[in-house]
Amino acid sequence: MNRDELHRMIRVDQAGEFGATRIYEGQLAVMGDRGPHSAEIRHMAEQEEVHRAKFDALMAERGVRPTALHPFWSAAGYALGAGTALLGPKAAMACTAAVETEIDKHYSEQLERLAETDSEPELAEMIETFREEELEHRDAALANGAEQAPAYPLLSGAIRLGCKIAIKVSERV
Repeated sequence: MNRDELHRMIRVDQAGEFGATRIYEGQLAVMGDRGPHSAEIRHMAEQEEVHRAKFDALMAERGVRPTALHPFWSAAGYALGAGTALLGPKAAMACTAAVETEIDKHYSEQLERLAETDSEPELAEMIETFREEELEHRDAALANGAEQAPAYPLLSGAIRLGCKIAIKVSERV
């Protein structure tokens, strides 16, 4: 794997983990500490913060520049979190389920690429660990009524499309 490909991988992963922390911040700002699923969301937010911090450290260690869209992802993530929470607790869970479904695909593709090149075993291990936690978040969201959110197929589809676009853009910009 060449340096540019590795840097794109780390850059997009850090941006995604940062975006996830902002989504949960937005949801908790609306729902508060005592809302339905608040404890679950806070737990997921704490895990995402650990993921982001590890990618921050990896970026510093490897000299990877962050995405230029960092301020945009900050606002967009917060707005997505707050907006879905305003639709209700099940919509907040639908947001998590949709995001984590796309992150599972994204991390799985990265793991395949890392296995193909037989490079970066420590990064692969870290991504695999984070992927498992993201799947736990998705499963928790589904168990907490994500699919019962208003207009779930539309909401989920829109969020998943947004995630796909964010991934592609953050790799490059």
